[in-house]
Amino acid sequence: MAEPLAYEGTGYEVVEGEPPELLGRNLVSASYLLAGATAFFFIAFVFAYFYLRSLNNGGMWKPKGVDASIAWGTVVVACYAASAVLVRFGFADHRAEKRPAWRLKGLVALLVGVAGLVLQVFAWTHEGFGPADGGFASVYFGWTAFLFLFVLVTLLWLEMTLATSIRYRKTETGAPPPGHASGDPHRTAHDIRDPLSLVRAELGALSFYWTFLAGIAVISWIVLYLI
Repeated sequence: MAEPLAYEGTGYEVVEGEPPELLGRNLVSASYLLAGATAFFFIAFVFAYFYLRSLNNGGMWKPKGVDASIAWGTVVVACYAASAVLVRFGFADHRAEKRPAWRLKGLVALLVGVAGLVLQVFAWTHEGFGPADGGFASVYFGWTAFLFLFVLVTLLWLEMTLATSIRYRKTETGAPPPGHASGDPHRTAHDIRDPLSLVRAELGALSFYWTFLAGIAVISWIVLYLI
């Protein structure tokens, strides 16, 4: 049987000081895996759209009056895309050590993304049909609802990354007080050396995923509103 890495009462110095580069690489790899999983998730809606459209059972694929508003859809997706672009530029600023510029872009990106979510809710309430009004209506509401959920979680990720960067912006040592990184106030050192250095890795992972998700939003706009 393998020996455990730590026992009850093991000194903190045994488990502290993990190189930040390790978790940084893990964050980037996780964003790639998350993007892949997201792509497979939304492929189901692409399949449903074209499959139900080809069947058109009883002419109920898209009955008269079931037309999603191109204006609402365009504004919503434009907000998502603008937010993703701002995060991308913010990441470039962070890499160039222009951290105040990144925080400003990150805040604007968060507000623009939230505006897109609010506008999506308005779009749902102003459509002249419901999810039970044919195949297109079901796909439309299902697709946009799950996209809404994915965007919401991504914006929460952005908010947490931005909050961490703002909270410790005046820390002279470049690291939060001991225990903050682990959530254990009794620790005398960090689990990860220089935990604030992970902000850049997290921002890079977030930038990649948000750009990818915005691309899916653009595809959804083309399929649901233009085709």
